[in-house]
Amino acid sequence: MSPTTNHSYGTHGHVTFLGAGPGDPGLLTLRAVEALAQADVLVADPQVYDVVRTHVRAGVDTPLQAAGDDTSAGSAGTDDAVNLVMRAARGGKRVVRAVQGDPGLDANAADEMLACAAEGITFEVVPGVANAVGVPAYAGVPLRNGHGADVRFLDARTADSRAWNEVGASDSTVVVSTTLESVAADAAELVTAGRKPDTPLTVTVDGTTTRQRTWTATLGSIAQTLRAAKVLPSAGGSRPAIAVVGERSAAAEQRERLAWFESKPLFGWQVLVPRTKEQAASLSEQLRSYGAVPSEVPTIAVEPPRTPQQMERAVKGLVTGRYEWIAFTSVNAVKAVREKFEEYGLDARAFAGIKVAAVGEQTARALVEFGVKPDLVPSGEQSAAGLLEDWPPYDPVFDPIDRVFLPRADIATETLVAGLIELGWEVDDVTAYRTVRASPPPAETREAIKGGGFDAVLFTSSSTVRNLVGIAGKPHNVTVIACIGPATAKTAEEHGLRVDVMAPEPSVHKLAEALAEFGAKRRAAAIEAGEAVQRPSEKRPTRRRARTP
Repeated sequence: MSPTTNHSYGTHGHVTFLGAGPGDPGLLTLRAVEALAQADVLVADPQVYDVVRTHVRAGVDTPLQAAGDDTSAGSAGTDDAVNLVMRAARGGKRVVRAVQGDPGLDANAADEMLACAAEGITFEVVPGVANAVGVPAYAGVPLRNGHGADVRFLDARTADSRAWNEVGASDSTVVVSTTLESVAADAAELVTAGRKPDTPLTVTVDGTTTRQRTWTATLGSIAQTLRAAKVLPSAGGSRPAIAVVGERSAAAEQRERLAWFESKPLFGWQVLVPRTKEQAASLSEQLRSYGAVPSEVPTIAVEPPRTPQQMERAVKGLVTGRYEWIAFTSVNAVKAVREKFEEYGLDARAFAGIKVAAVGEQTARALVEFGVKPDLVPSGEQSAAGLLEDWPPYDPVFDPIDRVFLPRADIATETLVAGLIELGWEVDDVTAYRTVRASPPPAETREAIKGGGFDAVLFTSSSTVRNLVGIAGKPHNVTVIACIGPATAKTAEEHGLRVDVMAPEPSVHKLAEALAEFGAKRRAAAIEAGEAVQRPSEKRPTRRRARTP
């Protein structure tokens, strides 16, 4: 069923009860993403709103979220949710009702399904990864072994004495859905019901997210462990938790080997990426794969050239056959040419007969989205130098035209122009767009930058260093500074920053990789020294230290 499929359900609409999983957006099923893309109305529990909202169309109604002051305050209550669902369905809308975990384990969702059935409203259920299964998997806690031990699930918030006695009298692994504040009392309840105080357990909060944290203890020692960790009382009130009780919850040494998620090299690191969301998309995704939480902060804004005539002449020349090649050195250059094409009523067909070069994969993707497949993308380094390595010299026998159209920024370097001329080409070096310093980020972001709230910052050019410091101030001394190359590192040092990481080659993805290697070594050193693994921001002093140039 494609996302564009349009179904008719008579006078009533249709409701999809959708499980959004424990918190990791990557755990949404393909069917869930498809259903979200079809939705007219989204009614989502506040815990999962951020997980699902990126998959709905622009302008989709989100009445539950609008009921509060902000998206996090959207829990207007079960009655409000069912009323919103029913009202939208009666109006013929396609409604997605998103709940945390799996709808089959959500009592409120079951009541809402019955309400739909009572009125003859068609509905479907899209299962999700249940919290009680997904969270232990991310915590490195297997629920069963090769001997096939029994596994029982218990919701401590609704369990009666009979349920406690049953799991207490058994030797099965028990997965307890509870809250961090209630874990110690639940452990005591299990001991009273017959479990030994030295029975191992793990407790995980914020499971499957980069805020995940797990403690390993026994039923008898968990209260002391949580007191020592200083996590109670929790600042946000009641924190949902998953406790796994039994031998499969593992001794500490076993969980250290199996905790694949929390042992990612940049787990939980807040990483500042001084680029726009469009520029940083693939970089941010790479950082997330290392466990980081990227925050994009634009340091430059793109504006049209002050005088558009040069660009207009070049585009007309492109259509009339003036050029053999057009070379794109950035996504912004593609966007500038595309906008000029649209202004003239042109499309990708105007590139017919012209060879197209792209400086790297991201620029190539922007061209493909425009309908143009580039003829040349560097096989090695994705830069002007890399492009020149693969660029063919002008040959008057095989090249009917000797001219290259180079649309680019007003502050671009001359490396590519000089290299093309050396290869025998004539170059029309045209200012397609101007780069100006972006507006300052919000006050809380500026304070996080200066106060040590970020664990690392990735500088991808000298201009990102200058502009970030200009609009937001210098990053705090505890923040890890990562630079894409020597020139950028030199600029950072000139601004009084200590450079901790430098990419082995000028590539944003190699830069992220180098930061991950730095994080992995830092983690390994802490473990070897018997110290707790901490993020750089967790080591900030009470008073800010000045950085020496």
